Amino acid sequence: MVDSALVATKIAAVRDATARVRTILPASVDVFVADRTAREVVTLNLFIAIQGCLDLAAHWLADAGWNVPRTYADVFGALAEHDVIPRELSVRLASAAAFRNLVAHQYGALDGRRVHALSSAGLADLEAFCSTLARRAANLG
Repeated sequence: MVDSALVATKIAAVRDATARVRTILPASVDVFVADRTAREVVTLNLFIAIQGCLDLAAHWLADAGWNVPRTYADVFGALAEHDVIPRELSVRLASAAAFRNLVAHQYGALDGRRVHALSSAGLADLEAFCSTLARRAANLG
């Protein structure tokens, strides 16, 4: 059984991090690239939001008794296979997981323009994921 309290706590953390990104993110990509503090705050909060979604996905799979894939990108695909989230959303979230890995493991220098683009467009996917799980958790209890 999915732990609704844990789901709610994780969703609140994701929403807080996405709100922080929206507050700090300059509209101009050039201003963002030039502002180290904005880049760092946005990157950290984007990382936190993505990680929170990954934690939610793994928790949902485990509590449902389904196999938890070994890679972060695949946890979203597994939720789509079980009709928890739409397939298209799972594909976009897999890309967010790849970004999370890039940040966590410092595979290379972050491209400020890519971070800005993901922060501008990708937050809606993280929030859609949270909204979907919140609705499903409410229907379980």
